[in-house]
Amino acid sequence: MLFQMMQVGPLGVNCYIVGDETTREVLVIDPGGHARQIHALVETLRARVVGIVLTHAHFDHVMGVEALKRATLAPLYVGANEKRLLENVERQGEAFGIAVPPAPEPEHWLMEGDVVRAGNFALQVLDVPGHSPGSIALYNAENGIVFVGDVLMRGTIGRTDFPDCSFEELLKSIRTKLYTLPDATQVYSGHGPMTTIGEEKLLNPFTKNYV
Repeated sequence: MLFQMMQVGPLGVNCYIVGDETTREVLVIDPGGHARQIHALVETLRARVVGIVLTHAHFDHVMGVEALKRATLAPLYVGANEKRLLENVERQGEAFGIAVPPAPEPEHWLMEGDVVRAGNFALQVLDVPGHSPGSIALYNAENGIVFVGDVLMRGTIGRTDFPDCSFEELLKSIRTKLYTLPDATQVYSGHGPMTTIGEEKLLNPFTKNYV
């Protein structure tokens, strides 16, 4: 498996480059800025971007999409219930005083059970709403990894004080979709360090009463 992580954009989003080590085909997950640097890293890896995937459409995860898509011609994958949020990324940025380019139209709207592939590397889509209406997680059982966006982070959970968020729905997503994965599964979040499902089930103060 090819795997690289870099922090991008003004809010320090974790962007992941992951894919097939043999074919050198990769997916870029959450390019929230610094598209030129992301593309340069892909070239250093001698890889080819075959898909850009958003865990959700909050502006800080979307800011590099347009430029990276233009540079790579890769298709864009977004959760099906994020359409309205994606269409309003410019307005989202304005609320924080940050200029955000409009997002391109996705080629693929993802639903629960869909699979996104890069060569022989595959990510299964899990619907995990709550932080946003169409948040998705991306699970690879073979390598025991899951990319969760801002749904679950080490020792905390995603914000639910934005429009269209739901604290109860977020906890349900974590309990029924993420905490049912093996405890050893490595959790790669939109912000902060890597954790594991087992560690969060045991120690996360926001979810310990809901496991």
